[in-house]
Amino acid sequence: MSFVSRRTVLKVLAAPMYLPASIAGQVRAYREPKPLEPNAVTHNWSSFLGPTFNAASTETKLSRTLPAPVVWEFPTGSGYASPVIVNDRLVYIHRIGDEEVIECLHSETGSVHWRYRYSTVYEDRYGYNNGPRSSPVVDEIGGRVYTVGAEGKIHAIELDSGRVIWRKDLRQEYRVSQDFFGTASTPLIEGDALIVNVGAPSGPTVVAFALETGDELWRAGTEWGASYASPIPATIHGQRRIFVFAGGESQPPSGGLLVLDPADGAIDFEFPWRSRTFESVNASCPVVFNNQVFISASYRAGGALLSISPDFEYTLDWTTPDFALHFNTPIYRDGYLYGFDGRNMGDASLACLDAENGTIVWRATPEWAESFELNGRVQERLMGTARGSLLAVDGDFLCLGELGHLLWLRLGPGGFEEISRTWLFAARECWNLPVLSHGLLYISQNTRDLLTGSEPRLLCYDLRA
Repeated sequence: MSFVSRRTVLKVLAAPMYLPASIAGQVRAYREPKPLEPNAVTHNWSSFLGPTFNAASTETKLSRTLPAPVVWEFPTGSGYASPVIVNDRLVYIHRIGDEEVIECLHSETGSVHWRYRYSTVYEDRYGYNNGPRSSPVVDEIGGRVYTVGAEGKIHAIELDSGRVIWRKDLRQEYRVSQDFFGTASTPLIEGDALIVNVGAPSGPTVVAFALETGDELWRAGTEWGASYASPIPATIHGQRRIFVFAGGESQPPSGGLLVLDPADGAIDFEFPWRSRTFESVNASCPVVFNNQVFISASYRAGGALLSISPDFEYTLDWTTPDFALHFNTPIYRDGYLYGFDGRNMGDASLACLDAENGTIVWRATPEWAESFELNGRVQERLMGTARGSLLAVDGDFLCLGELGHLLWLRLGPGGFEEISRTWLFAARECWNLPVLSHGLLYISQNTRDLLTGSEPRLLCYDLRA
């Protein structure tokens, strides 16, 4: 394997201070994006993990040069949600003060189409920020966007106008408790239903709501609480199924994989898989390929691969303690899984796993010397990706490191190679998967930049070749 290590000097003495979250909503535009390359393949990004629900983009004709030009930035409040994009509409949810705010922006300029806000009193019990965790989802056919806040408040909103169509409060209607880190699972649009990992005490675990009215269509599961993984759709043996990796706060700890028929919520099978540590969650989304499904959890749980038969029974192919993903979703390509194993920043590593037998093919810790100038002094630190996130793009991989680094990587069973790298911002908790749509890359800065002082913001970068 190869890794190109380069030293980057970041000068920050004269760096401008950006708009604080208290006046979030004032976009700063820098340039128009380049025209799309002829024959470039593009797509909308209407749901978490993208149009393929597996963190793999189908877009082409993208620049590998970093840093990429900044098109605009939008000061934000707190949260861990990623945006969604449908044509020229971008929807993002964050928190400012004691309100959760849903923003609809122009995807290429950052200008505001509409804004909707409502009160919240959520407080994270572990000291992380108090903003929403779940990303919006868009029903492109019906022209509606759906959001879930940290307290489990669901809003169905007309995409063009910002008019609220219906709302739900999961805590009140289903007696759902706060859980360790609030409500964080992104819902799924499947057919005419919004499928939500509700995780109510003694059930239901999953509820399907009518997209138009919010009426309950069906419910499934009675044992497992809400996780932070999102329901994933897939076609297995020619039939559509939903994979829900459930399991949050419970005593004793419980959770696992539910495989459901989206027509009526009928459960094909349940597979228990959850750390025995009380303060843990299932947060990495299931990955479905070749009539198989891979699930993984941190806190000494590890990974498991199941094969699904035509009559929708499962066979456990293998388990491994060596590929335990905390919150990032691994990517399957040509017989191998790639992802960041590890619970903490200090023990995280990028690994390649052979999906045939569950063995680790290689493991590496991408690191490099980073130099920066602060208050007239040049300092040097060893930096790395830590618990990064991967997005498969145009034959290669985009990687967002936990401390704000963006890398183009080439991954294969023979190792990995860095194509290019930049430091976007010196901010912690970069846990959102980057979003790619129509050649533009959207990245959330969730905390204050330790070098420049810039506050949280949503940034749009031009990756068009």
